[in-house]
Amino acid sequence: MAARPTRWLETGAAATRPSLLGSVVGVTVRYGSFGRFRVRRVSDSLMPKISAGLLLFRRSDDGVEVLVAHPGGPMWARRDTGAWSVPKGAPHDDEADLLDAARREYREELGHEAPDGPVIDLGEVRMRSGKVVHAWAVEGDLDPRSISSMTVDLEWPPRSGRRIAVPEIDRVAWLRPGEARRRLNPAQAEFVDRLLRSLARA
Repeated sequence: MAARPTRWLETGAAATRPSLLGSVVGVTVRYGSFGRFRVRRVSDSLMPKISAGLLLFRRSDDGVEVLVAHPGGPMWARRDTGAWSVPKGAPHDDEADLLDAARREYREELGHEAPDGPVIDLGEVRMRSGKVVHAWAVEGDLDPRSISSMTVDLEWPPRSGRRIAVPEIDRVAWLRPGEARRRLNPAQAEFVDRLLRSLARA
């Protein structure tokens, strides 16, 4: 099969907002002289899946705690270590800003609006599945008993033809950094360390 040609788009007006361009799936931004850049669109089949999420944190006399979420559904019911996650999800096609997607996912998965305070960009991690997760941290508080997650339809048992509704998130917990690292997906545990380093520099 012949290689697909690469398409290049030239423009200059958006060069002042590279963060938006850099957040779009399938777009690579390259910078040249005098602020010019080129955007290469890569086949969707070659691009990793992207999720955006928010890591809520709070301070106490004992230090910092972070809020992590446990996925719902029967296949996650007995899993604990390495199964928890930052509340996150895939951006919609019309969401150019990943932070907007992260705030929406927070609202959908927890049933609360995300805090309006300043956010800390925690960067990206790549999970073993190949999915790339970009997260931000924001300070706030939330009663774990008050969450109300949206539900998704799932075929269970597999290939049974029977569908059940399960919550995307079945519970959340405030954890100290060490315990959060243990419970979080191993790749996402790095977000905890990045948050602590950022707070130490502040």
